[in-house]
Amino acid sequence: MKRSTIIMLVALSAVIAAAPAPAKSFPGAIELPLGWQPEGIAAGTGNAFYVGAIPTGAIYRGDLRTGTGRVAVPPRRGRMAAGIKVDAHERIFVAGAFTGQAYVHDARTGTTLAEYQLGTPGTTMVNDVALTKHAAWLTDSFRAVLYRISLAPDGTLGPQPTAHEVPLTGDFELADGFNANGIDATPDGKTLIAVQTNLGRLYRIDSTTGAADRIELTGGDVAFGDGLLLTGRTVYVVQNQLNRIAVVRLSPDLRSGTIVEHLTHPALDVPATIAKHGNRLYTVNARFGIPNPETAPYAVVRLRP
Repeated sequence: MKRSTIIMLVALSAVIAAAPAPAKSFPGAIELPLGWQPEGIAAGTGNAFYVGAIPTGAIYRGDLRTGTGRVAVPPRRGRMAAGIKVDAHERIFVAGAFTGQAYVHDARTGTTLAEYQLGTPGTTMVNDVALTKHAAWLTDSFRAVLYRISLAPDGTLGPQPTAHEVPLTGDFELADGFNANGIDATPDGKTLIAVQTNLGRLYRIDSTTGAADRIELTGGDVAFGDGLLLTGRTVYVVQNQLNRIAVVRLSPDLRSGTIVEHLTHPALDVPATIAKHGNRLYTVNARFGIPNPETAPYAVVRLRP
């Protein structure tokens, strides 16, 4: 081998040895700030994800690729955050839990764009949110209603954002405990899919009338159903106390479904809601019922792949 060739190989080896190791991408678990007390998780643009804090209404923004993040919406006295969703306009829609409120924040600046008093504090639990082209829909776990926040034709909030109640009728019936919880919508916005936590049921809801038809399930129920995600004709239902996610395949008319599997993970600890990023699924550990939640660790967990 020529001396010049040997010198080049040695130099190349030195460059390779000096190059930094590639950063670990898309970690399986992402730690949240201590004492965060999360409930809702949503995927945003790029690799961004958002997680709300139940007792303060704050929103954490993180990066699914790097696992790093920061507080995007600061805590505010008198606010809470349960389920959340982020739209293409980079707005965060937040269900305000026991405050009876809902909020819309600018995901880039953290500015509050709108605030709604949907129900009376103490008698309502605004729990989760779904987005369509024309509205944001929110569930109330204590009342047989949905809340509809209307959007302008161009998808903006419009000059005078409005919200009103849509009574849940048909097969839906209130029971003790938490009722309507996770919710999502078909792409055309005509049909909503919601889970009833206490009775372990799924419903197909007409977004025009509020008429709810119980989805007949084969293979079990969705007891302890919390957040859910509808993608095509597959519904992922988080069963919080059971530490698993039910995978439900719906019929073409969305009137029946089969539980085809349950997703589990050793790191799950009372998961609450679920989000999708590419072909990856993420859930967030709410850890309901643990001692000293204000100082406890919390994490986002990647389920697949």
